[in-house]
Amino acid sequence: MKKTKTLYWIFSVLFALAMIFTAIEDVLLTQRAIDFMKGHLGYPNYFTFFIGMAKILGSVAILIPGIGRLKEWAYAGLTFDIIGAIYSAIAVDGFQPQMTILLIWIALLILSYTWYRKMENLKHLNVTHKP
Repeated sequence: MKKTKTLYWIFSVLFALAMIFTAIEDVLLTQRAIDFMKGHLGYPNYFTFFIGMAKILGSVAILIPGIGRLKEWAYAGLTFDIIGAIYSAIAVDGFQPQMTILLIWIALLILSYTWYRKMENLKHLNVTHKP
């Protein structure tokens, strides 16, 4: 169980930090965020703030222990965010080689969720099989 927890925390913290890092400019509505989201991708400013807050809240949720169902929703929302970002970028610019950096985010998301599920399964086994 210790290895599982350690790997969960490593992948989850790295993923959460990556997501929060990308959300800060959105929440602050920096000129760079506005230029990219509104000017380049065509999203309204209110969406920029909204998606930034959603990424921060989702990232925090995956780090809070004991909120199972909410954590599942956070993983789903962050997955939709990444898929939406990839789709939006491809729709506007076509596929660009630098987009492959998003594979890191996807890998961290998958690893975090996989180890979260393993940890939950081990907890369930420990509870149901105690003498």
